[in-house]
Amino acid sequence: MDVAQLTAFLRVVREGSFTRAARTLGVGQPAVSARIGALEAEVGGALFTRGRRIALTPLGEGFLPFARRATEVLDEGLEAARLARTGQRGRVTLASLGSVAAGLVGPALASVAAAHPSLEWLVRSAAHEGVLAMLFDGLVELGVVVWPCLDAGAADLTRLFLMREPVVLAVAPEHPLARRRRVEREDVARLGRPFLRLRWWRAHHPEITRIAEQAGTSMDVPMETARYLVARGVAVGFFPTTYIAEDLAEQRLVEVPVQDLAPLSRTLALVRGRRPAPPGPATAAVIAALREQARGLGILRR
Repeated sequence: MDVAQLTAFLRVVREGSFTRAARTLGVGQPAVSARIGALEAEVGGALFTRGRRIALTPLGEGFLPFARRATEVLDEGLEAARLARTGQRGRVTLASLGSVAAGLVGPALASVAAAHPSLEWLVRSAAHEGVLAMLFDGLVELGVVVWPCLDAGAADLTRLFLMREPVVLAVAPEHPLARRRRVEREDVARLGRPFLRLRWWRAHHPEITRIAEQAGTSMDVPMETARYLVARGVAVGFFPTTYIAEDLAEQRLVEVPVQDLAPLSRTLALVRGRRPAPPGPATAAVIAALREQARGLGILRR
C-alpha cells in the first residue's frame, strides 16, 4: 500500500462518497476507486459497503485508526524534515575541553538553544584526549581541542577556526602577590606556595614546571578545585582567561603580571570529525555561534 491509497481511504471516510472524495483530491472518481481497490487487495477484504450509501465494513472500521496513525506519523516526519532543513529541528553533538565549556561553549549554545528550542543536544566535556576519542568514534561531530593536534587520526579532522587564549597568573585580591607593585617568577615561587601545577596544554608548560620546581611545593588538582583554592587565597596558579573571565570581572580573582615571564597563551581549534556531508543547518548555527563567542572574548584568530 502507499500514501495515495491511505489518503483516498481517509477522504472517502470523511466525505462519505467516492465522487466527493475525488473532487477534494483533484482526481477523477475512477482513480479513487482504483486506489481503494488496490488497498482492499492489500488488507484482504472490502473496506466499504458499496451502494446508495457508502459505509465502512467491520474490516474498514478496524483498519481506520491505523490508517490515521500512519498518515499522522508521515506528516510529522515531513514536518520534522522541513524543520531540519531550516535548522529548527535536528541533532547537535559537541565535545569540548572542560576549561572552555562554560566561558566559550555555554554562551554559544545558549544563543542557539533560545532561537531553536526543538533541537536535540549531546554535549560533553573532557580532556584533550577524551574529546579526540569522541570525535574519532563518531560520538560527536564537533570538538574543541588543543592545536596543533599531532595525534594519530588527526588528518580526519577538519579545522573550522583557531583561537588563541591568554594564560595568566590569578590570585585572590587579598593575596600578598596582588599587593606587590612588581612581581617576578621568584616572587611567585616564594609567595605562591602551594603553587598549582595546572595542565592547560597537552603536557605541563615548561615555564609552569620550572616555577613549580622552584616553589618546592606544588599541587596537581582538577580545575574546579584549583579555582576554589585560589579564590580563597590558599594557592595561586596560571589559568586560561576564558575559564576565569567571570571571576576576574567580578573581582573574585585578580590577574598578576609576571614581569620576567614572557606572555603565555594556548591555541585551540574548533574541529569537525569526518562526515560524508556538509554540516546541517543546526550544526552550522552552532559553529557560527561559537565563532561569534570567541570573537567577543577576543580569542578568535584570523
